[in-house]
Amino acid sequence: MKELNTELNTFIHGNFIDLKVCDDLINIFNTNKQKQIPGGFSKNKKYIIDKEWKDSMDLNIDPQDNDLIKYKNELSKVLKNYCNKYKHINSLDYFTVTKSILIQHYKKSGGFKQWHSERGSKLSQDRVLVFMTFLNNCKNGGTEFKYQNLTIPAKKGLTLIWPAEWTHTHKGQISNEEEKYIITGWFNFI
Repeated sequence: MKELNTELNTFIHGNFIDLKVCDDLINIFNTNKQKQIPGGFSKNKKYIIDKEWKDSMDLNIDPQDNDLIKYKNELSKVLKNYCNKYKHINSLDYFTVTKSILIQHYKKSGGFKQWHSERGSKLSQDRVLVFMTFLNNCKNGGTEFKYQNLTIPAKKGLTLIWPAEWTHTHKGQISNEEEKYIITGWFNFI
């Protein structure tokens, strides 16, 4: 498994997964148009749709769905590598994927445009780590991390894991040239 190499100890770790799994996930997204919803975000216990913040179509999938078996197997390998690199995380209480996993599609000029973190309220306090996989290559469509002063390029199969905290405030790099597909979710305390 090929590893993402970052020079700084950013607590952002990545590995490349099987590219066929990425193609399968895009196919799942495209064949479930009736279940797709406009992308949004939670604020003050409300789900807000605002294309100035986030411009996407999202497909929520139950983590137990059989369509995700191959992806979850690949994701578990990336998590194992993360836990081997940052060993103290193994002393935390048990955590796993317990909530919906999102496949997201961003058209040209779409994306999560505003700085945000993944644990910002009581509703998200059980989140430990974030995971995200780029399902296709997208020129200038990566993810920017504010305090790490780091932009990770959108390369097909690259699966990132990072802490859900505000220390890892991030946003999408907006590509005006290409569309982008990702799959993302959280490892939550049980």
